[in-house]
Amino acid sequence: MTAQRRKTSRRKPLTRRRRLGRTLLITGCALTVMAGGGAWYVYKDLVSSIGSSKALEGAEKSKHGDTNILLMGLDSRRDQNGEDLPKEILDKLHAGASSDVGGYNTNTLILLHVPGDGGKAKAFSIPRDDFVTLYGVPGFTGKSKIKEAYGLAKAKVEDQLVAKGVKDKRQLEHEGREAGRKAEIETVRNFLGVPIDHFAELNLAGFYHLASALDGVPVCLKKATKDSYSGADFPAGKQTLNGQQALAFVRQRHGLTMGDLDRTKRQQAFLAGATYKLNQAGTFTDPVKLLKLVNTAKEDVVTDEGWDLLSFIKQAKNLSGGNVDFTTLPIEGFDRNHGAEINVVDDMKIKRLIAEQIGPKGTASPSAPGAAPSSPGTPAPPPTTGSPSSRGSSDAPSTAPAPSQKSSGTPAIDGGGVPCVD
Repeated sequence: MTAQRRKTSRRKPLTRRRRLGRTLLITGCALTVMAGGGAWYVYKDLVSSIGSSKALEGAEKSKHGDTNILLMGLDSRRDQNGEDLPKEILDKLHAGASSDVGGYNTNTLILLHVPGDGGKAKAFSIPRDDFVTLYGVPGFTGKSKIKEAYGLAKAKVEDQLVAKGVKDKRQLEHEGREAGRKAEIETVRNFLGVPIDHFAELNLAGFYHLASALDGVPVCLKKATKDSYSGADFPAGKQTLNGQQALAFVRQRHGLTMGDLDRTKRQQAFLAGATYKLNQAGTFTDPVKLLKLVNTAKEDVVTDEGWDLLSFIKQAKNLSGGNVDFTTLPIEGFDRNHGAEINVVDDMKIKRLIAEQIGPKGTASPSAPGAAPSSPGTPAPPPTTGSPSSRGSSDAPSTAPAPSQKSSGTPAIDGGGVPCVD
């Protein structure tokens, strides 16, 4: 037996208490590294890998520590470089066989207001067909659907670049999208009358990947629904949706009483369910789960340059568990513009509503741009009971009530911390 082996054999065996103490010490050191160095690694990985944009460069900022974040969901079947999504992904998304379908409309627009005093956050959904004045679209003056500012600006700038001899596809896509972001943000800023401090852009596949990264997102439906267009096929009650189901859930509008307006509530419910799942699953404190989420963000998300995402991730933990009030901005009725269905909105009513909820308490000036209701020509008729499904093929205006946040009388189904929607 060698001297080393004799020395080893003479060591006293560790007692149970000593083994436990050493295990706790090693575990403590590991957790310290993960909490410190791990968080820094995640942060560096986020900053270096998530697509960043200069669309907010030089923009006005909120005061008093408040933060306004615009969430934009693109209805595009292309990735960040303009490449077609793989066919197998499109099949799973149930979103059409061609990547040309959908264009670059921002079908999801949600303003998230996080007050600087630690109060409850508020999220305002902007219906995609609201007929408003567009800003930042080269060569365009007037009104169109709010969702179209992005795509119109992108196409115009790309045409201008091509005319100058630019042929690189990625350059065209990058500069076109930057123009689209600036136009959409400027349009929303002018429509709501408040600064936009940050934004996050999510493509169509993002809903699928986010739900998959979270191992499903909990939602709750007041009644069963089935729709062949979106692929939605859900029973009533609380349920957990996988990636494919989640996209169908947020895209469905056929078969819903209020059509697109009900779809905005689906989007709100998805976000509420996702934040609930993030908190319940311990994602914010689990480095492995957090890295999985980061990898999803790198693939599908673009944010403004300079946004401290690590701070927001910590803040997002406080937004879960029902700490966000969701509201769908009201409309005055429905109309048609060049054959397309639109939502008639009262610009000044919207600005006053936003100011009362999150902004200065001053009254908007009647002489401000867009003070009249946003009708293609004639003022909107007073709201009456109706629904999007009643819209016919004629150009005569039809009207509908602003969406209500309360139940229509049907007993609510317990969502277990997740809001129930139609």
